[in-house]
Amino acid sequence: MKTPPRLIPIIAGATLLALQAGGVLAQGNCPSDLDAAGIAARHAAREAITPPPPMSMSDAECGREKLTRFLAQSQGGIVGYKAGLTNPAVQKRFVHDAPIRGTLFSGMMLKDGAEIPARYGAKPIFEADLVVEVGDARINQALTRADAIRHLSRIYPFIELPDLMVDDPSRLTGASLVYLNVVARLGVLGKPLDMGTLPSPLDTLANMTVRLVDESGKELDSAKGSAILGHPIDAVLWLIQDLKRAGIVLKKGDLLSLGSFSKPMAPKSGGSAKAIYEGLPGTPSVSVRFQ
Repeated sequence: MKTPPRLIPIIAGATLLALQAGGVLAQGNCPSDLDAAGIAARHAAREAITPPPPMSMSDAECGREKLTRFLAQSQGGIVGYKAGLTNPAVQKRFVHDAPIRGTLFSGMMLKDGAEIPARYGAKPIFEADLVVEVGDARINQALTRADAIRHLSRIYPFIELPDLMVDDPSRLTGASLVYLNVVARLGVLGKPLDMGTLPSPLDTLANMTVRLVDESGKELDSAKGSAILGHPIDAVLWLIQDLKRAGIVLKKGDLLSLGSFSKPMAPKSGGSAKAIYEGLPGTPSVSVRFQ
């Protein structure tokens, strides 16, 4: 992977001020443009930040919209959205009992077998995930699992490569994760499967087993498809409603990352990770190597 892009000129001056000021945020207010610009610059430079101060969820969502506008300048166009905290164990870790949403950009998507630095972010982690592709805009009216799956065209094995980004991840909360775009950094997409190739798609997705293994084949973690909100498609339904609340309409080709099937783990130089989807046709997989 190439060195991260240089800091964006349009925010560089504001960034220096924001960093010198420590990114001060008045509690009860939407984060400032200055604060969001500083975080975007640190993201581009792969530098850790101080955890954002306490804020309400509405203020975090307001800040996220500012931050993603800055991130787009270095990360490319929007290709989809991610649902975070869809696994009960992860919700417990961040003391937040509901999913949260982030934005995915084209510059974040890598191909199967990608080789990247083990330190691809300030506080990198990796997780087994799953991506689905929107087949048509009628998915925006879906209210049930059966409705939603009819308007999904493909599924992708996916290893997400988030970046916790803060110098003390134990201080992250649900609201701060929202503000930080659910710490999206990179992700590795495997070969897609047409949704129509799945026998009884809803049952297949719920009953599959997702295994995460290392370079020696040792299992690092595993989970059933139902580990995500009881069913992976429930994460799709949640995203539809949350996006609708924000005035965002899904379109054909949008990618939706549904959440983690494994505990977050730190990459090690010289290691690798492979996610294997047992129960899906052909037992697909996706892998990444860490330099």
